[in-house]
Amino acid sequence: MNEDFLHYIWKYKLFEKETLITNNGKQIEILSTGMHNHDAGPDFLNAKIKIEDTIWVGNVEIHINASDWDKHLHQHNPAYNNVILHVVYLNDAKVFNNNKQEINTLSLHFDDQIFKKYESLKSKTHDIACHSFVEKIDNFTLSHWTEKLLIERLEQKTQLVENLLESTKNDWNECFYIFLSRSFGFNLNNYAFEMLAKSLPQRILAKHKNNLFALEALLFGQAGMLTDKQIDDEYYLNLQKEYAFLQKKYELTPIESYLWKFLRLRPVNFPTIRISQLARLIHDSQSLLSQIVEMKSLKELENLFDLQVSEYWLTHYTFGKLSEKKNKSFGKSSIDLLIINSIIPFLFLYGKKQKQAKVEDFALQLLENIKPEENKIISQWRNLNVSITNAQQSQAFLQLYNEYCKPQKCLWCAIGNKVLRM
Repeated sequence: MNEDFLHYIWKYKLFEKETLITNNGKQIEILSTGMHNHDAGPDFLNAKIKIEDTIWVGNVEIHINASDWDKHLHQHNPAYNNVILHVVYLNDAKVFNNNKQEINTLSLHFDDQIFKKYESLKSKTHDIACHSFVEKIDNFTLSHWTEKLLIERLEQKTQLVENLLESTKNDWNECFYIFLSRSFGFNLNNYAFEMLAKSLPQRILAKHKNNLFALEALLFGQAGMLTDKQIDDEYYLNLQKEYAFLQKKYELTPIESYLWKFLRLRPVNFPTIRISQLARLIHDSQSLLSQIVEMKSLKELENLFDLQVSEYWLTHYTFGKLSEKKNKSFGKSSIDLLIINSIIPFLFLYGKKQKQAKVEDFALQLLENIKPEENKIISQWRNLNVSITNAQQSQAFLQLYNEYCKPQKCLWCAIGNKVLRM
C-alpha cells in the first residue's frame, strides 16, 4: 500500500460510498474530491464535503496511517489548518491542526480486486506492466490517450527551445541555428554541437556562406579539431591557416575537443562528417528558418537535408586517414529523425508563440506523414499487437514507455486506469 494508490482511489471516487463515517461518528458525503495538488501542501485542494448537515469547502490530506500526520509534523504547520478531512487507510490516531482543533478522519474502504490489479502492475514482470491487457483497451481510450501523449512529448522537447530562445534574447533565427546544429549530434554528440553553435554566432557564418572552405575552417576550428601538429595533410593544414586568420579576425575561442565522441559510432556518423554536412547546409540554404516556415510538404524538407559532404570527406572519415571513396549524405531514416527531433518541435513552438496556427498544424501534419521510428521500444509495442503506422503514433508510444511504463506510473496512465477498473 502507498499514498499514490490512495490518491488514485480518492481522486476517482473508487471507495465504498454507502456508509462514510468519520472516526468520531459523523456521517459525511463527498460532493467534490478537490483538485489534486502535486506541489507542497495538502494533497487535494478546494474539496467540497458535507459533514452532518454542514457543507465544508477546504483541503484534504491523505496518509496510509493516521499517525503519519504527526510524523510529517503537520500539527505544527499552519498550511494544514484548512484541512477539512484527513483520509487514511488505517485510522490509528486522532490528529490535530496547528490551532489544536481535531481533524475529522475517514478510513477508506475499497474493492480488494483493484489493489490486487495494482500490485500485479507494480510487480514489474515485463517492461510494459499492462502487457497482457493492452489488446483489451478500447480504441477510443487509446486514441485520446496517445493524442495527449504526443502533445506532452512535443511540449517536453520545446522546453529546450524555450531555454535557447531566452538565452538568445528572443532571436528566433539564432535560436533555430543552435537547436538545429544540436540535432546534428544525434544524441551522442548533441551537447558538443550545441556548444559549437553557441561559440560561433550565425552572423559570422553568414559572412562566409558563399565559401564552403571558410565555413568548414570556422566549424572545425571552433570544434577544437584543428590543433593536431602531427597531421601532415594538405587540406588539414590549409584549414588550420584559414581558421587562424578567421579566429583572430573574430576573436573566437574554440570549444574543448574532448567533448566529441567517436566511440561506438559508425564512421558515417562521425562528428567530422556531420560538421561537413552542417557546413554544406549553411552554404546551400538561404534564410533557413524563413525557408522552412514557408514549406508546404515533407518532401521539401527532405530535399533540404539531402546534404553531401565536401570533396575531401568523400575519401575520409577523420583527418589524415584516407578511406575508400563513398558518398556520405544523410540516409532517409537520419533525415526523418532530424525532422522529428528538431524541425517539428521548433515549428510547433514557433507557430504557437507567433500565433501562426498553420505552422503549428504543419508540424503535426509532418509527424503524420513520416514513417514511425524503428527501435527496441517500438518493437515491444508491436509485439503486443499495437498498431503504429506513423511518427505521430511512435512518438506517443515512446512517451508512454519512457514517462509512464519505465517509472511505473500506471496510476497516471489512461491505460493503467482502464486496467484497474476492468
